[in-house]
Amino acid sequence: MAWDEWEQLKAEAASGGAPHMQLNQLDPGSGPVRPAPDPGQYGELRANQTDLANIGSHAFDLYNDLWDKGRRAVPASESAAGVLSKGGFALGSALQHVALRWDEQLGSLRDACAHISNHMTVTKKLHADDDHYIRRQMSSIDVLDAGFDERVGKPGEPNSVYGEKDDKKGKKD
Repeated sequence: MAWDEWEQLKAEAASGGAPHMQLNQLDPGSGPVRPAPDPGQYGELRANQTDLANIGSHAFDLYNDLWDKGRRAVPASESAAGVLSKGGFALGSALQHVALRWDEQLGSLRDACAHISNHMTVTKKLHADDDHYIRRQMSSIDVLDAGFDERVGKPGEPNSVYGEKDDKKGKKD
């Protein structure tokens, strides 16, 4: 664009003579203003081990199906592209390009499925480890609480949480 033309367009825009672009939108003053939704009203995200295992399994199945079924078109397309190119048709190189792009995109999609499958496996293991850790911590707290709880044994009798006293050693079990 020449400099003179640019200056002319700027002058037209400043004078209001040129048409202006206007985006379609709701007038700011019309309609009720809606508050943002409270995230708590939708509940909490919950995923149990079965859900995670199912997602990982489906991603793994999709990964395998993409290789088995998604790749079928590539050899036939490459072969057809070669025949068309040898025959002098420009469509041959275009078909070769499509086959190459299809193969690249198929690889990217398979990588994504493998990533999801692996991530679900790792997530499942991490959450299982966390669950076991929490159970261990909670069970040790229960034993500790029971040791201080007078309701565990009858008043005046030894608390059964600590085990029986060994008379030979003078120690408790």
